[in-house]
Amino acid sequence: MSETAEPDLYYLEYYEEFLAKVRLLSRKIRESDWAPEFVIGVGRGGLVPAVYISHQLDLPMLSIDHSSRVPGFADELLAKIATMSAEGSRLLFVDDINDSGSTITYIRELLVGNGCAAENLRFAVLINNSGSRAQVDYWTDAIDRAEDKRWFVFPWESVSSKEVLLEEALSVPERLS
Repeated sequence: MSETAEPDLYYLEYYEEFLAKVRLLSRKIRESDWAPEFVIGVGRGGLVPAVYISHQLDLPMLSIDHSSRVPGFADELLAKIATMSAEGSRLLFVDDINDSGSTITYIRELLVGNGCAAENLRFAVLINNSGSRAQVDYWTDAIDRAEDKRWFVFPWESVSSKEVLLEEALSVPERLS
């Protein structure tokens, strides 16, 4: 993709399609040999799917706001979550997409640095990039970012202006080129 080409914004705005993905992801989690005790939404993109999954699985939900980069809204909470896992709580982190893997890698490293029990953690996403540097445990759709350059716009993002969406997509050009 050239620097002047506009990203291909792919809108996932149909509620029924989103709901089908949430139900499928919840079923995969429910049918696995591991049962979470808490669902943790990763802000901002993972909050909406986490709410739905927590209802589908009838589990309490916690949230962290990783996207804000405001001290105290993710790192301090992740340290508390690491303690919960060390004490035996099974925690399911939910995000919308595992693209580059940077968010999941950051969360895992912070949790490990705070003494979490890795066997008590799982990660779920709606869309998983098979070439990501981070692995997830559950997903509904898989893409290969080396071939698929679409910028996914989830229903909760579709209210943003096209300019904001393009700016966000272009902020990480290596995902698009």
